[in-house]
Amino acid sequence: MAQQSLSRKVAGDIQAAIMRNEIAGGEKLPSENELCENYGVSRSTVRAALKQLEAIGLVKSKQGAGTFVQERPDVQAGLEELDSITESIRRSGRVPGMEYSMVMRRPVVPAEAEYMNLPAGEEVLEIRRIISGDGVTLAYSYDLIPAALVPKDFDPSIVGGSLFEQFRNDLGLFPHSSVAEVHAVSSRHVGWGKEESAHDLYVLLKQLHYDARGELLLYSQTYFIEGRYTFTVHRSVS
Repeated sequence: MAQQSLSRKVAGDIQAAIMRNEIAGGEKLPSENELCENYGVSRSTVRAALKQLEAIGLVKSKQGAGTFVQERPDVQAGLEELDSITESIRRSGRVPGMEYSMVMRRPVVPAEAEYMNLPAGEEVLEIRRIISGDGVTLAYSYDLIPAALVPKDFDPSIVGGSLFEQFRNDLGLFPHSSVAEVHAVSSRHVGWGKEESAHDLYVLLKQLHYDARGELLLYSQTYFIEGRYTFTVHRSVS
């Protein structure tokens, strides 16, 4: 019991230092030996304290390198909010960016048709884009828009910026609600571009967006790089 109390005290002191920005994100903590000397405790107490901090996501231990303070996420957004990613990035004080790598018409595949509740062979506009903030890649998005919503003479090369803004300004469509799923994904085959092989952990936000009449506007699968874009959920007693 005494060791548990000591480890909680050590963890609390280190957490307070992190929250006061005395130890910055990405900075290495003192070694276990140094922490033992600083707090006058055993190595097992220090290790228990570090495990507590790692469990709440404040630090990360790296084999052979030490323990490091986790970087603060680049962007935070409420999961219950239906808003464009561009706006959430802007609210975080960063300049949003979109890099479109593909915009093309094609027939929907069976799995997509079932998920989107579309007839087999229906055409969709497929869009792939990199979402960034201040030039830093935050997410990779794979989006499908029912082609029936897009004019026949629509030029895919003009797609750019926020999709929600294009829906409103160019197509006269207004996203009103969505159904979302959240998944943890580990894969080396999600991204592309300059950071293609740099990441393998993502939070996948899989969404069906509808207008006020319940008509499907967009099916999006957006892979947010773990640690760069964090979702929060506000909960209360009903």
